[in-house]
Amino acid sequence: MDYLIIVGVVAALLLILLPAAIKIVYQYEAGVVFRLGRLERTRGPGIRFIIPFLDRMRKIDTRVITMDVPSQEAITRDNVTLKVNAVVYFRVMHPEAAVVEVYDYQLATYQIAQTTLRSVLGQSELDDLLAHREKINQQLQQIIDEQTEPWGIKVSVVEVKDVELPSTMQRAMAAQAEAERERRAKIIHAEGELQASEKLAEAGAIIGKEPTTLQLRYLQTLTEIATEKTQTLVFPLPLDLLSAFMPKKDKTE
Repeated sequence: MDYLIIVGVVAALLLILLPAAIKIVYQYEAGVVFRLGRLERTRGPGIRFIIPFLDRMRKIDTRVITMDVPSQEAITRDNVTLKVNAVVYFRVMHPEAAVVEVYDYQLATYQIAQTTLRSVLGQSELDDLLAHREKINQQLQQIIDEQTEPWGIKVSVVEVKDVELPSTMQRAMAAQAEAERERRAKIIHAEGELQASEKLAEAGAIIGKEPTTLQLRYLQTLTEIATEKTQTLVFPLPLDLLSAFMPKKDKTE
């Protein structure tokens, strides 16, 4: 009877201690073990055994975490008020530092991303933000990564997703773009006129040297007119033929 009692007590203790002693660490996790409050080591994935009531394991997810940074209102260097949101991709590279050096590494990274986004926007101009967004992204990634590196965090990518401009600024930019298109159209038209005038001048010089080319041009004009469906025929008449019918002025007058 005493033997059965002992076996029962041992079985009860095993049922209590085994769940506390056996820990399962998944492939994408790292188990940081503390013994009596002091950091011991980090356990890899698999079935891990710890000392009950003496050891404590905290599991850290080492996968890439996607963090959405909500719209931040900022004033650019050229005094334009806008709202910009972004997304941050990061992962834990050193689980020990992520547990020991910071209370909540995700919250800390989130706050750093917000303040850095506002700071970088305040140092940039609107044209740089719209035309050189890749440069802004690299600058954000570098600054956030430097600040989170002591926590064992590696920021891989920072992307500015959307830039929200005031309606007045949108109308001003649309008017500017329209004026720019009109300017380019006028320049192209003027360049075309210049090239056409140069070609006409060259053609006039060639025709002036060879009078027969003028007659050929007359015949070509008749050919072009004849192809049209019209009953009107225009025939260019040289002025030399009309000079014989015009009264001659007395040279003495």
